Amino acid sequence: MPYVKRKDYIRFNRHKLSSLNPLEKTYCVYCAYANGILQYWVKIVGETEKYWCGIKHREGGTFHIPPHHPELAEYGDAEQYFTGLAKACEKN
Repeated sequence: MPYVKRKDYIRFNRHKLSSLNPLEKTYCVYCAYANGILQYWVKIVGETEKYWCGIKHREGGTFHIPPHHPELAEYGDAEQYFTGLAKACEKN
């Protein structure tokens, strides 16, 4: 599984804008951290899902497809799943 760097997802810089008042700057720090940490965890969990369970969910309903799902095997396609698993094992 690839290592995910936290610094690639959390960036504090908007609080340095001189056009913001102190309260708005505080909001910017909070939003930078909250959104960054959530995106960081989404990336980690997505990489974990690709590594351990490379199968897409069944389509339908209002399910929001994660950005990493195009790389996964189609739901119910065992051959595609095992081919992808073999390729992943070759890389390691």
